[in-house]
Amino acid sequence: MSISLQKGQKVSLSKDNTGLSKVVIGLGWDEVQQGKAGLFSKKPKPIDCDASALLLINGKLTGKEDIVYFGNLRHKSGTIQHMGDNLTGAGDGDDEQIIVDLASVPAEYDRIVLVVNIYQAVQRQQHFGMIQNAFIRLVDARNNNEMCKYNLTENYSGMTAMIFGEVYRHNGEWKFNAIGQGTNDPGLGELANRYL
Repeated sequence: MSISLQKGQKVSLSKDNTGLSKVVIGLGWDEVQQGKAGLFSKKPKPIDCDASALLLINGKLTGKEDIVYFGNLRHKSGTIQHMGDNLTGAGDGDDEQIIVDLASVPAEYDRIVLVVNIYQAVQRQQHFGMIQNAFIRLVDARNNNEMCKYNLTENYSGMTAMIFGEVYRHNGEWKFNAIGQGTNDPGLGELANRYL
């Protein structure tokens, strides 16, 4: 049975899921439908949201090799894998997925922060106010059972990036924290700098 999370809520992934090893982290969003453009106006570019995972040691990002995103689909440890870039967010279900082998994540990593930024948001004049139905969900890879889901419901107008949530170790068990914090970071590099 999936738990519907509120902003700031934390839930244990290990406690009710004995033997949990791999989770699929699904992130999804839809573009708000814009009004019809005039005959001579430029067609707006689709909004390209990019999901990434930042692996932290003692709460800090120690190198760019610890960022898993469309340009680095697999972490050097082999325990985190991005399943590829979705350029439009069209269609139902997860738009991008990141698979995490919790049982094998090297012990020095205590936190995996899950972020989404809009590709070329500033140049394209796009922001999260133009996005609807955004969510993050965690699924047990053994049986495809959804363990928890966090629907972002706030107005994020003007925000170009989003810290969706984090998977973290606490007293030997894995937990998930629903964050839902919008930022004005123009790209993944600036978002990652928050954790240096």
